[in-house]
Amino acid sequence: MAVALFLLAGFPFGLAAEEVASEENAKQEIGFRGQKYTPAPGVTQTTEIYKTTAGKDLEVTLHFPRGWKAEDKRPIIVFFFGGGWKKGTTRQFLIQADYFASRGIVTARPNYRLRPDGVTPDKCVEDARSAVRWLRANAARLGIDPKKVISSGGSAGGHLAYCTSIKQGADDPNDDTTISCIPEAMVLYNPALFYSDSEGVATAVGRGAVSAERLKLISPLDHVDKDTPPALILFGTRDRLKRGADEYLKLAKEAGIRAEMFTAEGESHGFFNTEPWLSKTTAEVDKYLVSLGYLDEMK
Repeated sequence: MAVALFLLAGFPFGLAAEEVASEENAKQEIGFRGQKYTPAPGVTQTTEIYKTTAGKDLEVTLHFPRGWKAEDKRPIIVFFFGGGWKKGTTRQFLIQADYFASRGIVTARPNYRLRPDGVTPDKCVEDARSAVRWLRANAARLGIDPKKVISSGGSAGGHLAYCTSIKQGADDPNDDTTISCIPEAMVLYNPALFYSDSEGVATAVGRGAVSAERLKLISPLDHVDKDTPPALILFGTRDRLKRGADEYLKLAKEAGIRAEMFTAEGESHGFFNTEPWLSKTTAEVDKYLVSLGYLDEMK
């Protein structure tokens, strides 16, 4: 696909080679796990604090498309990094964020508290929901459409992205809950999807420190209904977490909501972080966002 070719050639996706060649300082940079990419011309970044906790300030890095202005009403995609709720970096989705900004969407990469900060996964979920609320609260100056929010993430970050869609979820008591955190769509890269009463979940997710009531608030498969936003899920066929996505597709069909899965044959967890699957999954997400009307089809 054209998208894959542009990345492998070192060009921003969707841009002709001559356009890139005409840009000054079009140098390759290194993204997550050593993946090379050429930053899209005209895309700018800024970092802001979206939430202050007792332990630290939580930052979000925003990518703005070329020609962006505060008066715009662009879609926004929010990427939550993975790492088992205990580690990780916002650099994980740097390349995807740069690419989708080049396609005209505002993109965001929030940080959130992790286990070394003394928190359990329900607090990670609180932060994710806070991040979406902050983006909506600041939509007017960020040039985004609060009715076109796409929540995305990988692994534990995919879990967080899904948990932003839960109606009565784990909320920070300091949040203004009159501002919705529910996205209009989800893009989930090998997400952790589970029932609260599934065998081993209380230990693997909550590590025995999350009450049954709180665990249910952050268990995606307990919260699938007719109002759940459409979702694209991406998995390697050898990933043991895929069975949660298989179950999700069954629940989605019963609820009558849109849900689809892209699979990478023979690949395992985290396959989308490196080539050739970085390009292939980005192309798939692009197609999906075009189908939702959030992107124009590439000529």
